[in-house]
Amino acid sequence: MAATEDMAAAAAKAAAKRKVASLAFWSIVIAFLVMGLKFVAWQMTGSVALYSDALESIVNVITATAALWAIRISHKPADSDHPFGHHKAEYFSAVLEGVLIVVAAMLIIAKVWQSLQNPALIEQPWEGLMINGGAAVVNAAWALVLIRNGRAERSPALVADGQHIMTDVLTSVGVIVGLVAAVMTGWRILDPLLALLVALNILYQGWKLTGESLSGLMDRAVDTQEHMRIRDIISANSKGALEVHDLKTRIAGRATFIEFHMVVDAGMTVGDSHVICDRIEDALKAEIPSVRVTIHVEPDDEAKLPKGTTAVPFA
Repeated sequence: MAATEDMAAAAAKAAAKRKVASLAFWSIVIAFLVMGLKFVAWQMTGSVALYSDALESIVNVITATAALWAIRISHKPADSDHPFGHHKAEYFSAVLEGVLIVVAAMLIIAKVWQSLQNPALIEQPWEGLMINGGAAVVNAAWALVLIRNGRAERSPALVADGQHIMTDVLTSVGVIVGLVAAVMTGWRILDPLLALLVALNILYQGWKLTGESLSGLMDRAVDTQEHMRIRDIISANSKGALEVHDLKTRIAGRATFIEFHMVVDAGMTVGDSHVICDRIEDALKAEIPSVRVTIHVEPDDEAKLPKGTTAVPFA
């Protein structure tokens, strides 16, 4: 029975790995497609705002490629050099994406400065805006796919890629609306000003994304709601134990690491305490994907709560 469950878990893990890798691959294909459309729109119009939108698409291509690399590395099994696995590789991809976003913003600001010296007339505006709008629709649909599946598979790289693409979509919408106003009013200055707003927004998103990714590299704990759910699972499956204390958690990519101390009667055999540990571990694995559990068993003189306390409380 246990062997069958292990095989099923291994099959599910392999399927999830293939799914995430496939999404990362198609992100590269779609990023190239969108980038091509946006550069066509820029070449047709000469708009600095559309140039800024197209330049951000280059970042999408680079980061989509980095995400595929990171995902493949993160799914590698643990080895002698990395006994806890390679889960954090995806955070490096997200950090790289944040840095490249900032670089793109600086390039846009340089272009804006040149354009402010001599604002140019936008050529073939409606055709260019239609092409850019089509690229935005493709991006929006794909961003939703990446965010939904990235959260389901607990892939920081996919979620970061999806969130950045969605930011790109919002940027495109703002650029399109602003350029329509510029064409209708004839105010050439609106084009570089729009590009400047795009650059500032990109800078903010890059800073935010880099900060979130660095937080993941710093072994951030699960949120309060998840922490309480873990406590409830342990309490419900720790019959025979006297107390649990020093519960700690950390997140590394898809994996959640849980460790705690479990107090048992000093006369309990190793075998009986091991049964309790197995029961708790199995319950956690059934509820939390890719969980790693470490339990330190202690005798009753290590308890932190008064003797006679019941219901396997947490100290």
